[in-house]
Amino acid sequence: MNVLKRAAVVGLGGQAQEDHLPGLADCQFADLVAVCDTDPARAAAPAKAHAVPGYTDLKALLHKERPDFVIAAVPHHAGRKVIEACAAAGVHVMKEKPFATDPHEAAELAALCDNSGIELMVTVQRRFHPVYTAALQLLEQIGTPYLVEGRYTFHCPDPAAGWRGDAKLAGGGALVDMGYHLIDLLIWYLGLPDRVLADTSAAAAPDKEYDAEDTALVHLAYDCGLYGSLLISRSAGPKAERLTVTGPRGSVVVERGSARRLDPAGHLIESLTREPAWPAAAAAQIDCFCRVLDGTRPNPSGPTTHLAHAAFLAAAYASKATATARDPKEFLV
Repeated sequence: MNVLKRAAVVGLGGQAQEDHLPGLADCQFADLVAVCDTDPARAAAPAKAHAVPGYTDLKALLHKERPDFVIAAVPHHAGRKVIEACAAAGVHVMKEKPFATDPHEAAELAALCDNSGIELMVTVQRRFHPVYTAALQLLEQIGTPYLVEGRYTFHCPDPAAGWRGDAKLAGGGALVDMGYHLIDLLIWYLGLPDRVLADTSAAAAPDKEYDAEDTALVHLAYDCGLYGSLLISRSAGPKAERLTVTGPRGSVVVERGSARRLDPAGHLIESLTREPAWPAAAAAQIDCFCRVLDGTRPNPSGPTTHLAHAAFLAAAYASKATATARDPKEFLV
């Protein structure tokens, strides 16, 4: 019989409330033992709701509660301090995306995890959703891909609000935040591109002061002949999330609730639909991490995997700054 892992949630914003706390309640192999947020009021409500201690100081939580792992759902600029504190205490980490805010930080954090002997898994939920894993098998049926098109958009009423509107704190805007999921799919399915040409804007709310992009368009190319683009916006509706990969034998279209294989004319050959579209990915990734800690499953989303994501983002932002195509591999540290 498996012994439940002791888990703590650090950072009690929307992601923790919507995904991680419900995921812990629904998972098989972990039990919530504490919560933590620098805002006392924000810590108090979930502590009371889940009948666990609430902390405002992470080091105190680590010392008193001795969790097996921490789920870190903190603002991007605060992630490093959480990982450092957990590494010093020998506590494993499930980290909300992004892994890091730039390639140097990513390399340093990967080395820290390795040297301290802790496991870290980045929470890219789509890797734990059956629709997205099924799409990998469908891709084998379309021949060598030559075109990829991705879109992830929704309308945020105030793209300038909070730390997400500050590029220095967030490490960027929509591209590093919501766009991280689309970038993860791209790298997971097709590998790291050889060239990216990016443009971004922070123009959706001209009466607001913010410098973190609300919209990004990234053209990308591989030396094998595959090319395409990603459009990411947190200001332009309607809400859409889609990745299409096309080869000589047709295309695969993957969305939140479905994966479809089409023939070259666009006619449906086969499909997989999941209802509801997003039921249990949070619980699945927590249980996966518990198996990683038990040594019964390899880490599917560890620090070294996400060095490529940091390089892609750095290349995109450098491309925007220089108005030239950049090779992400130049930014691998």
